[in-house]
Amino acid sequence: MKYFVVLLPMKDSDKSRDFREQHLSFLEKMRNSGRVVANGKFTDGSGGMVIYKAKSYEDCMTSVNMDPYVVEGARAYQIMEWEAVWAVNME
Repeated sequence: MKYFVVLLPMKDSDKSRDFREQHLSFLEKMRNSGRVVANGKFTDGSGGMVIYKAKSYEDCMTSVNMDPYVVEGARAYQIMEWEAVWAVNME
């Protein structure tokens, strides 16, 4: 499996607010299935980031395109494959 960092810059703050619960529910399902490793918003309000675990770029893109934020046009996205180096004692 590979890791992918997905940046979700803000496109429409009203849509982002309106579809926040659906987006968070989607991410929870993705975390529970093991397809999302971590996610969070940027404190400056400019968007957020999700770390996906997928077999390929295409598999990651399929998941990203199911995110309500992307579907509804609240956020743009950029996918980058990431060679992760993990700390032993992450908190």
